[in-house]
Amino acid sequence: MRLSVAIDGPAGAGKSTIAKLLAKRFNLMYINTGAMYRAVTLKAIKEDISPEDKENLLKLIDKMEMHFENDDLILNGENISEEIYLPFISNNVSNYAAIPEVREKLVALQRKMAEKYNVVMDGRDIGTVVLKEASFKFFLTASAEERARRRCDELCSKGISVNHKEILNEIIKRDYIDSHRKINPLTKAKDAIEIDSSYLTIEEVVDKMSGYITKGGSSNLAK
Repeated sequence: MRLSVAIDGPAGAGKSTIAKLLAKRFNLMYINTGAMYRAVTLKAIKEDISPEDKENLLKLIDKMEMHFENDDLILNGENISEEIYLPFISNNVSNYAAIPEVREKLVALQRKMAEKYNVVMDGRDIGTVVLKEASFKFFLTASAEERARRRCDELCSKGISVNHKEILNEIIKRDYIDSHRKINPLTKAKDAIEIDSSYLTIEEVVDKMSGYITKGGSSNLAK
């Protein structure tokens, strides 16, 4: 049986950063599901395909070849890891990710990856939908204000000019969309361990999750 770690939580909680570090610590394949939805959003916007145009959107997805190389997402041979985190993608991704048919296609792909490899996945519905039987489930959160601060710091470090108030409003709006969508909304799995990272460092969060994994039998994770 393959072992899997599911990390869910709202935008900006640090899921991707934590998942990458856990992957390295326990020799797991890291699958950034949020990046996959961002890739769909990026491609759709470039092709001028709106969320309402489901027919052409689904055709577009069928032509997309996505895979991960270390921490990078490669779309049709192009590394898009930087581009998918630009503000215009963050502002639109929830609209595309809320489409049931889009989620169905990407969830199927994510499950196939988990069947083949020992993985750690982060997203909005990993523990509740994608990997219901995950070996370990975590729900990582932080206050909206703290998540906005982190996102601003991240974008500024890349030379991208941002406004803290606008980022905060975007996060609050995205939280609402993600938690109120009809299909697979953002919610904590009943058996997930909740960790509030508002006042924790990255290292403290990783150590906390690692403790649960080790206690649960991490010696098998590298097999």
